[in-house]
Amino acid sequence: MTFRLLSLNTYPIEEQLHLEHKLLRSNSDNWCIVNSGSPPTIVMGISGKKEELVDWQRAAQDGIPLLKRFSGGGTVIVDENTLFVTFISQKQLHPFPPFPEPIMRWTEEIYTDVFQHPEFALRENDYVLGDRKCGGNAQYIKKDRWLHHTSFLWDYSLERMQYLLHPKKTPPYRAGRSHAEFLCKLSEQFTSKEELTERLIQAIEKRFTLVETSLEEALTL
Repeated sequence: MTFRLLSLNTYPIEEQLHLEHKLLRSNSDNWCIVNSGSPPTIVMGISGKKEELVDWQRAAQDGIPLLKRFSGGGTVIVDENTLFVTFISQKQLHPFPPFPEPIMRWTEEIYTDVFQHPEFALRENDYVLGDRKCGGNAQYIKKDRWLHHTSFLWDYSLERMQYLLHPKKTPPYRAGRSHAEFLCKLSEQFTSKEELTERLIQAIEKRFTLVETSLEEALTL
């Protein structure tokens, strides 16, 4: 199986989501998109309500844009210390059923190889180290293709996290913990984002053929 690899650096998440949506719907190739960082942005799932999830007036006053992605999932604030990884694939190329949990289990296997950490796991819909979240996931599944994207916390600003309200529905393992108690930083596990990215690419190359693709080419497909 072949995946096109698109490596980006500080590409705005809004533009990345537009590109992912285009590649999901109007292209038949498999993709792995890796983007290291974005300008600060609050991103909600398609069904999210800003009044319940975000201190949106404060965010607007501080010039933090708020947008909805086309997939489900929770609300996050991303910035230059977020590492985004997205897989887009044809359904029929995989032996597992094209539903959220099997897709996440597939990516968990890849990321387990990347992290090589005894406490790394998929817990409910999150990637965790022990009982602390290091990455959030969302999917979009259509007739013949699926998309899975993850935002990993290389680092985070606790001040910026305060834009996010405590949602009514949270994973049980969070147990009411604050952001500081619930989240962890991958900068404490790896020497650099480049090391983490290299290990990700190596883990994918062990399983699939990768073909590097430029942003210019991806935008014209």
